[in-house]
Amino acid sequence: MEKAIIIKLHKDFEHSVYKEEKTGVEFWFARDLQNLLGYTKWENFAKVIEKAKIACKIAGFEPLDHFPDIRKMVDIGLGAKREIEDIALTRYACYLIAQNGDPSKDPIAFAQTYFAVQTRKQEIIEQRIAEVERYNARKKLTLSEKQLSGIIYERLQDEQSFARIRSKGDTALFGGKTTGQMKEHLNIPQSRALADFLPTITIKAKDFANEITNFNIKRDDLRTEAKIAREHIKNNQDVRKLLVKRNIRPEALPPAEDIKKVERKLITEQKKLNKAEPLDPINEQTNG
Repeated sequence: MEKAIIIKLHKDFEHSVYKEEKTGVEFWFARDLQNLLGYTKWENFAKVIEKAKIACKIAGFEPLDHFPDIRKMVDIGLGAKREIEDIALTRYACYLIAQNGDPSKDPIAFAQTYFAVQTRKQEIIEQRIAEVERYNARKKLTLSEKQLSGIIYERLQDEQSFARIRSKGDTALFGGKTTGQMKEHLNIPQSRALADFLPTITIKAKDFANEITNFNIKRDDLRTEAKIAREHIKNNQDVRKLLVKRNIRPEALPPAEDIKKVERKLITEQKKLNKAEPLDPINEQTNG
């Protein structure tokens, strides 16, 4: 996500937060969140809220503590006001709502992190969004590798073929450096997976090459190790050419933080989020 988008979304979300007078607990109005997340119709957004309430109950929390119904007065023009129904949402409630949205949309992806972290500082949110993107990319790479491994074993009946083919793909992607040489270059333990220490763009490059190989093996009905290896090498070479054309050399990029540490950090954040204080029941709020 671009920094300019993060800055704008951060400003919009910051302007929408309120504090409960008795407890000081932060909350957001559902109708404000509806607009922040890009929902044009309340009816559609209400369905997402219901899903979030179910998730809240499954997690062992009382939905009424995090989704209390309220009524508030709003301006309708020319100094007139009318009363409407709304919901006061805790940070945890907002997070559950965001989790039920499409993370490919910038406001949803931003909200998932904004409501997950305990600080609302923009730079912390920006860092966390990058960590989540890398973590998700690593999980996706694992899936494409499992698919490739399964296809290769199905056709060759050799448990070692996948490792040899993947290694040749790495050599093509990293400009002649083998997987072992890259681990040594980046000071990665030989017992750990190289991808656990690669930056997001390299992880996605490996995944993209895998996806092309998976597709072409099936399409062209490749059934020998030599043919599959040539296919995988070519795909990694092509991906490398695209990166080099944009002045990105995978073998020259610095290592990223151990993905296992990132995962532990995200899990810790989630545990802290689940301990969020509930709201006291709110009978009426005025949105002046």
